[in-house]
Amino acid sequence: MQSQSAPGPATANLLVIGRPRFDPADVPVGTEAAAAWASLLQRFGPAAAAARIKGDFALALRQPTGRCVLAVDHFSAQTLCWRLRDGRFEFAERADQLGDASSLDAQALFDYLYFHVIPSPRTAFADVQRVPPGHVVVYENGQVTVQPYWLPTFREPRRPSFELHRAEFKRLLQAAVGHQLDGTRAACFLSGGTDSSTVAGMIGAASGQAAATYSIGFEAEGYDEMEFARIAARHFGTEHHEYYVTPEDLITSIPSVSGWYDAPFGNSSALPAFYCAQQARKDGVTRMLAGDGGDELFGGNTRYATHKLFAQYHRLPGPLRRGLMEPVFGMPWVQSTPGLKRGSGYIRQANTPLPARMQVFNLLRRLGYANVLTPEFLAQVQVQGVEQQQQEVWTQVAAEHEIDRHLAYDWRYTLAESDLPKVRGTTQMAGVSVGFPMLDDDLVDFSMRLPPQWKLKGFKLRWFFKEALKDFLPAEVISKKKQGFGLPFGVWAARHARLKALAVAGVEGISQRGLIRRDFARRLIDQHLPEHPSYYGTMVWILMMLEHWLQAHAADYRLR
Repeated sequence: MQSQSAPGPATANLLVIGRPRFDPADVPVGTEAAAAWASLLQRFGPAAAAARIKGDFALALRQPTGRCVLAVDHFSAQTLCWRLRDGRFEFAERADQLGDASSLDAQALFDYLYFHVIPSPRTAFADVQRVPPGHVVVYENGQVTVQPYWLPTFREPRRPSFELHRAEFKRLLQAAVGHQLDGTRAACFLSGGTDSSTVAGMIGAASGQAAATYSIGFEAEGYDEMEFARIAARHFGTEHHEYYVTPEDLITSIPSVSGWYDAPFGNSSALPAFYCAQQARKDGVTRMLAGDGGDELFGGNTRYATHKLFAQYHRLPGPLRRGLMEPVFGMPWVQSTPGLKRGSGYIRQANTPLPARMQVFNLLRRLGYANVLTPEFLAQVQVQGVEQQQQEVWTQVAAEHEIDRHLAYDWRYTLAESDLPKVRGTTQMAGVSVGFPMLDDDLVDFSMRLPPQWKLKGFKLRWFFKEALKDFLPAEVISKKKQGFGLPFGVWAARHARLKALAVAGVEGISQRGLIRRDFARRLIDQHLPEHPSYYGTMVWILMMLEHWLQAHAADYRLR
């Protein structure tokens, strides 16, 4: 369901976006979503009403009393923004429907350079906020209240049965895919990983017909995993489609894709996702399913094992760590000696508390704020703000085990703020709606009841998921390393003259706007990118995408 609203945010009284599902015990079957939302608000109040809704949704209602209530789903698969201006509370699906070039927020631009996205509640515009995932916003009597109605709560079972959990898991997976199908041609993204392959196979189980699958490849060593997508497609008998993205494609689509978003957006896999959705739309597909969420629900990201390795350090006796290892590995000559300096780095990271440890390799931090950003820009921002927000998200999770806390943290920063906006934005641009079956409410609840050691067993990632589906998925897909639609931008930009020219223009544009130092811009292009294209290509990419977003939304912006 798309939005139902009066034209323009200032006069909107209602927005219903997405596919909310209501409990028949609360709302009669067949009730329109707007009427169901109004009924729940009247009976239960804002937070309790939102907590009773399943599915992906963004709901906003201006009631006759003047009270406005906004809510978005647990993962912000759908989004809402709001502002309070001159005593008038306004809301809209997109931030750029409310804000304009005159209100760009320097802190938001810093957040973008740090995270490569602008995490909620901030938007690119100083007077506009985005509703965070799992939150309600209430405006009443001139006051705005923002509060969570849902927070992840993990409950480990006392006597877990693998066989019972496996049976329930397969049933929930099939039901989750079924919830997302709408009767049109069933289609999905297919990277060749476990999640997208599972969705492709479950479409057949849920609908009784093979899925149409869409995959993206790259003519670049180490980036293309099309063969795994083909294995999954053959295994499930899908109607398979492939497209190979080229540097010329990027030159064509970078300005339009970057400008489509309502905020600067630096997730580079947005471009491959767009081409996937575009190919599907040309084939008549109007809805696609995506596999996002499986890694974050069931423990599939390599950093989970990495941080578990750091945790092992603190199991050593304190006198050994503090009295011997840390003094020795803290010596300057040890820190500069090949082989030994890796031990120094390990101890340093192990002693960095979470979640700060997860940003040790943050590109902007490693390059140095003062080495990258102009003094004028730094004077307008709070660099500590990004760390404070991460700490708040980390500490509010109800979980006893570190792996579960990691997962919930990624539900916010990896899924809600980056991966889901990537897919939602690019599919919208292509004219296709999208569903995320891995984030079905019942499946998420199930994941929070799994024993944490089944998610990361020793150092084996997503152990339960793979064991439960080893008779369903191809063996090659289960054993492959995680990759996805990673874009070889840096490698291409270092070799392809026209793409490099576009990148150089983007970096120089951000320098001329007064955000980054001109000497850094020159080093980045002339020295860093040729020496380490895959690493420094990320910084080139986020600067270039920022410049193209500014050209589309605030062409005259200069740092004041």
